[in-house]
Amino acid sequence: MILDEISAKLQAGRAKEVKMLVQQAIDEGISAQIILEEGLMSGMNVIGIKFKNNEIFVPEVLVAARAMNQGAALLKPLLAAEGAKASGRVCIGTVQGDLHDIGKNLVKMMIEGKGLEVIDLGTDVAPEKFINTAIDQDCQIICLSALLTTTMPVMGEVVKAAEAAGIRDHVKIMIGGAPVTQAFCEEIGADAYTPDAASAAEKTVELCAQV
Repeated sequence: MILDEISAKLQAGRAKEVKMLVQQAIDEGISAQIILEEGLMSGMNVIGIKFKNNEIFVPEVLVAARAMNQGAALLKPLLAAEGAKASGRVCIGTVQGDLHDIGKNLVKMMIEGKGLEVIDLGTDVAPEKFINTAIDQDCQIICLSALLTTTMPVMGEVVKAAEAAGIRDHVKIMIGGAPVTQAFCEEIGADAYTPDAASAAEKTVELCAQV
């Protein structure tokens, strides 16, 4: 079955072959939504589980995500034509004063692998920028990353800024990063903390369904 093949090649990180198979599936008349869900996303789900279980590591996830993106690029115009909507919209960034982005990029890829739309604000992002983006782009979730203990307090500022902007009741705030803990999440009043990229992606799907 071609969808299983797409999933397998994606897991192996073979971007060219994934692209070729996705095109083949399109030519065979399979709907873009089905190719996305049963081919690309099912492969990325396996990658997420293996990553969580320490069976594979960051480099394998990155090559699989690259293969996913190449296949998804072919599907984008078709999904729009089919009227398929992403099941949610998330904005993500590393907080002000922090320039680390590997973890953030990994989380972004994993979330995209779940079929959500992700607006990546990059690194060193001011609290206002998170809030303005969430309002302008109608995001259900703000994802915050911090890799330094010195920048963690900025996460609390984002929560306060969301309250001040009056969006706190309909925008969820997720936090993560090496020094971040569940206790810190509770302390600043964020909605969720996840320890790794795969859990973060699962949590975003769960939270989007609640909003």
